[in-house]
Amino acid sequence: MIAVFGLLLFTLFALAPPAPAQQAAPTKIIVLGDSLSAGYKLPRDAAFTSQLEKALKDKGYHVVAPATGVSGETTAGGLARLDWLLADKPDLVIVELGANDGLRGIDPAATRENLDKILTKLKERGVPALLAGMMAPRNLGSDYARRFDAIYPDLAKKHDVPLYPFFLEGVAMDPKLNQEDGMHPTQEGVAVIVRNILPSVTAVLDKMKKAG
Repeated sequence: MIAVFGLLLFTLFALAPPAPAQQAAPTKIIVLGDSLSAGYKLPRDAAFTSQLEKALKDKGYHVVAPATGVSGETTAGGLARLDWLLADKPDLVIVELGANDGLRGIDPAATRENLDKILTKLKERGVPALLAGMMAPRNLGSDYARRFDAIYPDLAKKHDVPLYPFFLEGVAMDPKLNQEDGMHPTQEGVAVIVRNILPSVTAVLDKMKKAG
C-alpha cells in the first residue's frame, strides 16, 4: 500500500507543470525632475514618467518609472531630496532640473554647483545617470543664457554621463503642444518629449544590460 501511494505521488509530481521561473525585478527609473516631468495639470497617465514607462514597455523593456517629479523644484531642491530618492534604490536616474532656476534668474554658478553635486553623488553610489539639458529664458540676456546653457554639456563631459541636450526639444514655444501658460506641455507635448528622448534612454538601458 505504501509503495502504491509513493508511486502515485511520484506520478503526480512528474505530470505537474514546471514552476514558472521567477521574473527579475523591473529596472527602476527615477526622474529627478520638476513640473515638466511631474505632469503639471495633466492626468497621471499623461505625465512624462507614465508615458516613458509605457513607451519602454512597448519596446520590450521591463521597467517601472514611478511619479517622482515635484512642481516648482529647483536644482537646490533636487539635491536636497536626492538621498530620499536614492533610498528607493533606483537603477537609473534621469536628472531633469534647471528650468525653475532659469525662470527665477538664479545665478548659473549655483545651478551648476547643485547639478555637479547631484551627479557626483550618483556616481559615488554607482547609479547610472542621464542628464537632460535645459536652456535659459532669453529675456535674461545673452550673458546669462551663455553661462546657463553651458552647464549641461560641461557637466556631462566632466562626469562622463550621457546628455540629452534639451528636454523640451520639439515642444518649446509651440502653442499646439503647450498649455495656456506657454511653458508646460500638454499630453501631446509630453508624447513628443518621450518620443525624442526615448533613444537616449534605451541606449543607457542597453549599456547597463551589457555591463551586467
